[in-house]
Amino acid sequence: MAASTASHDFESRTCTVTGLKVDLTAEKLIKANAVTAIVFLLIGGFFALLIALTRWQTVHLLPADWFYRLLTAHGFDMLVVWIVFFEVAGLYFGATVVLNARLVFPKVAWFTFGMMLVGTLMVNVIVLMGKADVMFTAYVPLVADPLFYLGIILFAVGALIAVFVFFATIVTAKREKAYEGSMPLFTYGLVAAAIIAVYALLSGALAYVPAFFASLGLMEVDPGYYRNLFWGFGHSAQQINLAAMVSIWYALAQITVGAVPVNEKLSRFAFILYLLFINLGSAHHLLTDPGYGFAWKTVNTSYAMYLAVLGSLIHAFSIPAAVEVAQRRKGYTNGLFDWLKKAPWKEPGFSALVISMTMFGWIGGVTGVTIGTEQINMTAHNTMRLPGHFHAPVVSGTTLAFMGITYYLIPLIFRKKLKFPKMASWQPYMFGGGMLLVSIGMIAAGLQGVSRRHWDVTFAQSPFTVDGLGTAQLMLGIAGVGALIAVTGGTMFMIVVLASVFTGKQEDANRLTLVSSDLNPLVTDAVPNTGKEISGDLLPRGTVVITFAFLMFFILYYFSNWWLLGRAWFIR
Repeated sequence: MAASTASHDFESRTCTVTGLKVDLTAEKLIKANAVTAIVFLLIGGFFALLIALTRWQTVHLLPADWFYRLLTAHGFDMLVVWIVFFEVAGLYFGATVVLNARLVFPKVAWFTFGMMLVGTLMVNVIVLMGKADVMFTAYVPLVADPLFYLGIILFAVGALIAVFVFFATIVTAKREKAYEGSMPLFTYGLVAAAIIAVYALLSGALAYVPAFFASLGLMEVDPGYYRNLFWGFGHSAQQINLAAMVSIWYALAQITVGAVPVNEKLSRFAFILYLLFINLGSAHHLLTDPGYGFAWKTVNTSYAMYLAVLGSLIHAFSIPAAVEVAQRRKGYTNGLFDWLKKAPWKEPGFSALVISMTMFGWIGGVTGVTIGTEQINMTAHNTMRLPGHFHAPVVSGTTLAFMGITYYLIPLIFRKKLKFPKMASWQPYMFGGGMLLVSIGMIAAGLQGVSRRHWDVTFAQSPFTVDGLGTAQLMLGIAGVGALIAVTGGTMFMIVVLASVFTGKQEDANRLTLVSSDLNPLVTDAVPNTGKEISGDLLPRGTVVITFAFLMFFILYYFSNWWLLGRAWFIR
């Protein structure tokens, strides 16, 4: 059917749940990018299983060459391909469906999709051919085949153009008055993610283009120059994920319990803090590098970076508080945590939201800020504590949030009935529980001194012996068991999604929630407010208690690391 905005007609349909227009061209692009993302999540997850079974010393599955080969492919497919393709789908969704608007430059959008896909295939083929065993970072003077760098450049340029299509659509929607009032918070957060993406992708170009010419023998690249610009891409790319993930948290809270921000202006301000300060966190990858002064390291990894941490702390309070207020409005007002006890725990979006936030904050956030401290970083950076840390925010946090929202995109965008809803209900617990073991096992192994990148923890082929690795091997075993559980959870997600998309019955959705049929959050009487309207039984007292418990845990972990640092220099 044809629908129109104030000044432009476009082919669309009307969503039966939200009443919003859905640009059919944008819908196809959302589907294409989302399905491609999930395919490479499957591929990267398979590589992850093989890598985990190799680091698990009892199994030690892969030989050294294939370990580093798959580590390279796994890093690219999981940290870049799966997440960025999904984020592009999210950008198009947030700019068109949420804003009731049309997608501008659809042919350009399809062209960028092709660029990203071709670049992805080039990188994977070259890596699996054994021509780029340089791992995700590809540090100079390590050199890969020129097609490896060219593939990454194609992917990055395609993603950058997709971001500009998003910006153009946002501007056009405002000009054509596709929506009234302020931009929805979900889309606002995606705008922040897109701005960070421009910085990250340009940094990647400044790193990879010279590396490409160096691989052709046309120029030399200074290793320090490369590392600085690479982490402007490699770490900032994860900050794109952060802003997108938080936007999805707000969306999942509204979808599952009808929650709205307690103070929306404060939530928007937290996104601005991300824009101003989040990329400074990239410097913690360079703290062990010579050539950077103490003042530079201190400013980048402490005072200024903590303003970005403040943004995360605002969201960490705002979202649970919104959930609590929404639940208390429904009558769950007994004690501090009746609202949490009576929450829709069988709804996959809600469990994904809670587990994602918990893993991101309690594990990923706490460990990230701690090892971003220069002195502690010296003892932690090249150990398994680093992958243990980033698997918590990126895999447990971002990936689980993306999984959670996918369950609702299937009926809303793909218009397919969700298959295996009970499996979907259990999937976040399986995946999140497995990743909890993975992160804790890696962090604990790192505390025992296990190297983050070495193929064999026992150094079996070395002329020297290594003693005292019993505890470390136990921790790697825990991580290996966790990987098996997490892969099982990931497989459950794949079964539900692929079965629903390719074999599910096509029908228009009649509600948002998937399992809890008694919920109808879109007709909640809750409205955004400044906090002044909240009083009495509606006050988020339980969230305040949880917040102080988190801060106490944060303090305890942070200062225990200083205690461990003091023991490292003990002399008998």
